[in-house]
Amino acid sequence: MKHYIGAGNPMRAQFEAKAAYKAEHFAWSYEAGVGTVTLNRPERKNPLTFDSYAELRDLFRALNYATDVKAIVVTGAGGNFCSGGDVHEIIGPLTGMRMPELLEFTRMTGDLVKAIRACPQPIVGAIDGVCAGAGAMIALACDLRYGSPATRTAFLFTRVGLAGADMGACALLPRVIGQGRASELLFTGRAMTAQEGHAWGFFNALHESDALLEAAAKMARELAEGPSFAHGMTKTMLAQEWSMTIDQAIEAEAQAQAICMQTEDFKRAYEAFAAKRKPVFGGD
Repeated sequence: MKHYIGAGNPMRAQFEAKAAYKAEHFAWSYEAGVGTVTLNRPERKNPLTFDSYAELRDLFRALNYATDVKAIVVTGAGGNFCSGGDVHEIIGPLTGMRMPELLEFTRMTGDLVKAIRACPQPIVGAIDGVCAGAGAMIALACDLRYGSPATRTAFLFTRVGLAGADMGACALLPRVIGQGRASELLFTGRAMTAQEGHAWGFFNALHESDALLEAAAKMARELAEGPSFAHGMTKTMLAQEWSMTIDQAIEAEAQAQAICMQTEDFKRAYEAFAAKRKPVFGGD
């Protein structure tokens, strides 16, 4: 969960702001508590490289310690989200690697999904056009997903001779759209239409392409203005309760809620309600 670290706390030096982060292999921007990651190789539909995989993994890991980023938007440039791993810069070199090297690569790609899921900030995907392979997995790892009528999402691993089990697909996708639907997409590699994705719960909403990014950013701003410690707790519990029994989950939520009841944000919300005004949360 996201922890508040006050300016006078001796641990504060371990935490750093990310507003001024300089990305090398994608674009990063920051405004009013919201960080935006833009995959930006539009001439190739924003494919990933070895370097962009690693930098994305490292950024999402580092966001655990960011003091300023409260919510994140992930999107792509030029009308597409991400076409997956670059055929020439990744797929080609992989065919010449030995198994230990291949395992290092597949673990790195999985570590990106782990980092996105473990990142305490809510993540909103703005997913337009092509969303394929590893790009589909990045989208799947987001907490909320907005698409456009033009979005086509394909877990196309079998179409390049690989298993549909990649980057956590066999665990995550059935939980979002159901076992049968996930099985079809992972066996066939066919593209899920935007309308299917919305009806099946993959997309929270669809927006026209020219309004998509702003809709995602608006949601991210609303989340950033909310109680960030409590949002982090919600994300933590959503992940942890997959492996709990119902009784364990109820007890875990009792403990989580008792912790949140000790925050200043809980008091702020009560005081704002009593004063008939909107609360201003501080994340502590």
